[in-house]
Amino acid sequence: MTTGQDRAAQPDTDPQDEEPLPTIAEQMADQLGGWRGLVESSIPVVVFVVANIIGELRPAVIASIAVAVLIAGLRLAQRRPIRHAVNGLFGVGVGAAIAWRTGDERDFYLPGILYGIGYGVALLISAVIRQPLVGWIWSVLVAKGRSEWRSDPKLVRTFTQLTVLWGVVWLAKVGVQAGLYLAHQDTALGVARLALGYPPYALLLLITVWTVRRVTRESPPAPLPSA
Repeated sequence: MTTGQDRAAQPDTDPQDEEPLPTIAEQMADQLGGWRGLVESSIPVVVFVVANIIGELRPAVIASIAVAVLIAGLRLAQRRPIRHAVNGLFGVGVGAAIAWRTGDERDFYLPGILYGIGYGVALLISAVIRQPLVGWIWSVLVAKGRSEWRSDPKLVRTFTQLTVLWGVVWLAKVGVQAGLYLAHQDTALGVARLALGYPPYALLLLITVWTVRRVTRESPPAPLPSA
């Protein structure tokens, strides 16, 4: 009988049997938390902006923190993922603590500005040293830890270009907010925080997923190992 030999001769895994990558929509929904995640992450900031316009700083801080805690608690009670809610609560909490301490409402947005500057600079540095952060993030979030792209010059070049794009857009976005912060345009700063939050992020995600998929499809299949 040759059944055992046939099984031994067959590869352990068939590339065609590998689990396909999530669709563009699925990947974007996961990173953004879906429409609910988009709305929930924006509510505390909206509450702060509105409450600060019609009232004073400290009630606005209390209201924004209370809403962020309520959203996180509601998600926990519903046994839903709370990653986005916790991230939002942390961001709002740090900004609120600084604003409460200094008594200056614009300081509510300072942690986000500093974080954005650091993130943009880190992206550009990673591209310069040929370790593009977008490629490594792709490996973790999409490719299930695999990093075969490091051995493909075309993908390395693609991820490097995408990383530069992310870094430039991030620094431009933060630059607008920093300018408003230095000009003491508190209300405009709150509006800019909302307008320059998820829309550029969603667009960059769309460009990244579409570009990597296109380059991957165009890449020739790897040669099979010789017997």
